[in-house]
Amino acid sequence: MGKSTSSRAGVRESVSYRPTIKDWPEGDRPREKLQERGANHLSETELLAILIGSGSRGKTALDLARELLSEGRTLRDVAQMSVTDIVSLRFGKVRATAIVAAFELARRLPSSYGKNKPVFRSPEDVAEIYLAKLRDLKHEEFWALLLTASNRLITEVRVTSGTLNSSLVHPRECFQEAIKLSAATVIFLHNHPSGNPEPSQEDIAITKQLVESGKVLGIPVHDHIIVAGSAYTSLANRGLL
Repeated sequence: MGKSTSSRAGVRESVSYRPTIKDWPEGDRPREKLQERGANHLSETELLAILIGSGSRGKTALDLARELLSEGRTLRDVAQMSVTDIVSLRFGKVRATAIVAAFELARRLPSSYGKNKPVFRSPEDVAEIYLAKLRDLKHEEFWALLLTASNRLITEVRVTSGTLNSSLVHPRECFQEAIKLSAATVIFLHNHPSGNPEPSQEDIAITKQLVESGKVLGIPVHDHIIVAGSAYTSLANRGLL
């Protein structure tokens, strides 16, 4: 159904009208559906539509959410996108910022411990928390987990962000906070944006350098874990410490 309207130049243009989400039955609107049934009853598209907030240029928020997940893009792909990436798909900066912020909160949730900080007894314990935090990053980050004598986390420290090499990951920076906070031991971890969890020769060399430094400082290195996508590699398990 269409309706004609006049432009400033006096030319008649055809405008198509379609119902907005507000015109839908309440049970079909994403916000109302979430409030009445719970978030787990919504599809990924509906949840994204709530983040997007409102439609634009004849499209509902649900239409925009479908576009974001079109062309083979998955929710994981969207989670890896920057504000610039989303804006390039003709989204406004406000909507793009809200989407990026929501995924960043989701990444931080596993390592939001409150008063009960975790105890790391195995590489699996570390991966359970830090896979979600590091796997979607497009750049490498190197972290140090500072532990008590009972392997309870004292704090986590992001040592460096960028390409990993021995000039950037220096023992001085890696152990600086561990010395200040009297950590009993430390676990190092970093991500491989390539998705390949296999340690490079540079990774192995850095690990050996850190292990030797830890021996001198009296702060043993329990492990160096590489996160890549949904996989990880423990250099301790590989006998590379």
